[in-house]
Amino acid sequence: MKKAAEWLARAHEAREKFAPMPPELAPRDLSEAYLVQSEYVALRSATLGQVTGYKIALTTPAMRAMVGLDDSIAGDMLDKTIRRGNSRVRAADYVRLIVEFEIAAELAEDLPAIGAPYDRAKVATAVGTLMPALELADDRNADYALMKQNALMLVADNAWNEGAVLGEPLRDWRGIDLAALKGTAFINGSNVGEGHGRDVMGHPLDALAWVANHLASRGLGLWRGDVVITGSLVTSKFPKAGDAVRFEAGALGSVELHVE
Repeated sequence: MKKAAEWLARAHEAREKFAPMPPELAPRDLSEAYLVQSEYVALRSATLGQVTGYKIALTTPAMRAMVGLDDSIAGDMLDKTIRRGNSRVRAADYVRLIVEFEIAAELAEDLPAIGAPYDRAKVATAVGTLMPALELADDRNADYALMKQNALMLVADNAWNEGAVLGEPLRDWRGIDLAALKGTAFINGSNVGEGHGRDVMGHPLDALAWVANHLASRGLGLWRGDVVITGSLVTSKFPKAGDAVRFEAGALGSVELHVE
């Protein structure tokens, strides 16, 4: 798995197009794909800090069908890739920047593997704050028509995550109907998409429970201070240099990103 992770790291450094690994390195099943992901994340952590958050991807049946998987997938977020407050990034730092529009949860209590299985009610007790978030990802010019042939590679490649931009955390969130909450995405002031909390696995906290249970199945836990972004309410966008991206998430507030 280490050699596969090193191959991935070199491909990123060379800014190569997202493509299958050589057959002798490629993961053969989902379990091996997550092992490669862990090794790859460990390589990145030397410069980007420890894992302090997680993402969930493929939260809809349509997205899972597109890549040929029957479940959502998880990815790790490293400390130095998580930005707080309105932020700026350089388009040139990515092969092809993706932005997604999400609800993030920051934990105030641990959700250890021993406590699984988790459901919406159990994870809700551990959530300290919620906030709007923009996921930063890089698909390295992937050919989406070929994703069914590369589904395990997407897992190994840490679900393409390159961090997140987090809005102002809200502690008094429990009176908000998160399923009905409306999120609106803007680029340069123009509405480019809308969605609701229910579009993410039925409820954002159901997505959080999925992450907790997924990690538990790998002997891992969520810990106080960890951040989980729960899936995009709006379809992925591909902003370019000069674009201003804004996500308004109703009672949770808003967050902005400027791409230079």
